[in-house]
Amino acid sequence: MALIESEEHKALRSAVAAFGKRYGRDYMTDIIDSGGYPKELWLEAAKLGYLGVNLPETYGGGGGGIAELSIVLEELGTAGAPLLMMIVSPAICGTVISRFGTEDQKQEWLPALADGTRTMAFGITEPDAGSNSHRITTTARREADTGDWLLTGRKVFVSGVDIADATLIVGRTEDARTGNLKPCLFIVPRDAPGFTRRKIDMELHGAEKQFELALDDVRLPAEALVGDEDAGLLQLFAGLNPERIMTAAFAIGMGRYALARAVEYARDRVVWKTPIGAHQAIAHPLAQAHIDLELARLMMQKAAHLYDAGDDVGAGEAANMAKYAAGEACVRAVDQAVHTLGGNGLTREFGLATLITASRVARIAPVSREMILNYVSHQTLGLPKSY
Repeated sequence: MALIESEEHKALRSAVAAFGKRYGRDYMTDIIDSGGYPKELWLEAAKLGYLGVNLPETYGGGGGGIAELSIVLEELGTAGAPLLMMIVSPAICGTVISRFGTEDQKQEWLPALADGTRTMAFGITEPDAGSNSHRITTTARREADTGDWLLTGRKVFVSGVDIADATLIVGRTEDARTGNLKPCLFIVPRDAPGFTRRKIDMELHGAEKQFELALDDVRLPAEALVGDEDAGLLQLFAGLNPERIMTAAFAIGMGRYALARAVEYARDRVVWKTPIGAHQAIAHPLAQAHIDLELARLMMQKAAHLYDAGDDVGAGEAANMAKYAAGEACVRAVDQAVHTLGGNGLTREFGLATLITASRVARIAPVSREMILNYVSHQTLGLPKSY
């Protein structure tokens, strides 16, 4: 893989950066404070081809991959206007449908996901399963006479269900050969009978709301199943690896935004006739934050390259490492930015205080830093499994 971005990637990064600055942090803050959603930003990003840059050209996308989509999200985040649903709708759901969906599913969803007219949420986490996806209890059983599926279960911390036209739900079906439950994915329309949602009250300053979902014998036609019933794990991780890569992009963008505000302040803030950025106690931690973010970006680029090249195994390891590195770098960058500004770091004027909570998301979701360390110690280093 090339360690230096191609001219096309540099051009994409520059164009998205300029686009993001037209909206910026003030726009997002106003939207969040009003309880709204950045629909203008979403639709313009789609019109410019950014939203579906990873989706096949045949279905209205840009024909690129997760590498290109991660650049878009990172630069929007750096401008202070990240779109969390990019992780979910085009990256997870769009990727799964483009790789495993039927032709009808592709025709119905991919062009609409690319042009922003439709959005899809993703439901995997459950109250009792937590990070253990093998303990998912949402089950799907098939009626012999109609061929319909009946889904029953619960999901938590599902982003953007209120604005999504459907949710890609991870359930489990019984393997006819072994009797064991295996993961499968279903497209559940937002208005499906028996499909209800409850907003979770979060102390998180973001435009995307979090929900708990209940599925009470939700009846779905046979064609709601995405892909092969017997290829569940392969299809599931086809969506989870892009999720980790895009979460890394989200975190890196946030960290870069916070760092830029801190650097600007350190240049301008004069104490005892000297800019505070001249003092190593201020300058060195900011330099360290920059190094950490750049290193995380390199791992993110490696993960995206491996995924786009079709190396799902290699991408799995790299995507987990990228998400871990980016989450840690983001938290440190935000914390250091707040400390650099002192009391001003906690004012609404500078807009950094809300990032203290937001930056922790990349450490927690979609998988905790501890579970990534478990993965690396067991899968990469070959140490005994602890769980």
